Amino acid sequence: MIEEPFAVGNTYIYTLDPRVRIVFAVVFSFVTALSNRFPVLIAALFISILLVSTGRLKVRDVLKRLFVVFWFLLLIWAILPLTFEGEPLYQAGPITFTRPGVIMAAQISIKSTAILLVFMALIATMTVVTLGHSLNRLYVPDKLVHLMLMTYRYIFVIEQEYRRLFTAIKIRGFRSKTNMHSYKTYAYLIGMLFVRASTRAERVHQAMLCRGFRGRFYTLDIFKSTGRNQTFVLVMTIIIVCLIIGEYNLL
Repeated sequence: MIEEPFAVGNTYIYTLDPRVRIVFAVVFSFVTALSNRFPVLIAALFISILLVSTGRLKVRDVLKRLFVVFWFLLLIWAILPLTFEGEPLYQAGPITFTRPGVIMAAQISIKSTAILLVFMALIATMTVVTLGHSLNRLYVPDKLVHLMLMTYRYIFVIEQEYRRLFTAIKIRGFRSKTNMHSYKTYAYLIGMLFVRASTRAERVHQAMLCRGFRGRFYTLDIFKSTGRNQTFVLVMTIIIVCLIIGEYNLL
């Protein structure tokens, strides 16, 4: 199952309208991704950390998800300073670290961390179902929303089918090796998985039609505009405008 450790809470972030959180998470991420000045990027990182603190997310779970990005950033730091052309910053024998490469790696690191933290604070603090309903209210095409929700729901069913089939072949004495028999077995396994997934999809579709499904999901959730939402909108708008002004020196 896909874990949702931040989906339940009672802090200020959880009381905000999910639609507002989605909009400002996307806008903030675009502004951060398009920024290059370090004061702006550091400010964006500070704001994202502040949002995570406001949501009172568990530090252990936050660091666990940042650790996944750490390996990507480590690869960036291992490649860009050595391959990016420009003024040498440090040289050790045939190895040369360039200043533009180090600057680019630092920018990517700050941007990635800030955007990930913002999405953890504003998006990961709602369930996938709430996210789907919010996207629908934001006029995202129904088919995309349905595809996301159905994929989230039935990807676990496909995983269970795979585990059941793999357990069956192991009981029959299958041992994975680098030979033609193993390749054929895995090919049969994948083929049977697709067959069962197709059969399950057909049954689910028929069941939904029997229950009156006509291409639209209905929900009892009602999103209301409150004073907290208006305050959050005002504060985040001011922050984003300040970041844009700082990036392009509009003052």
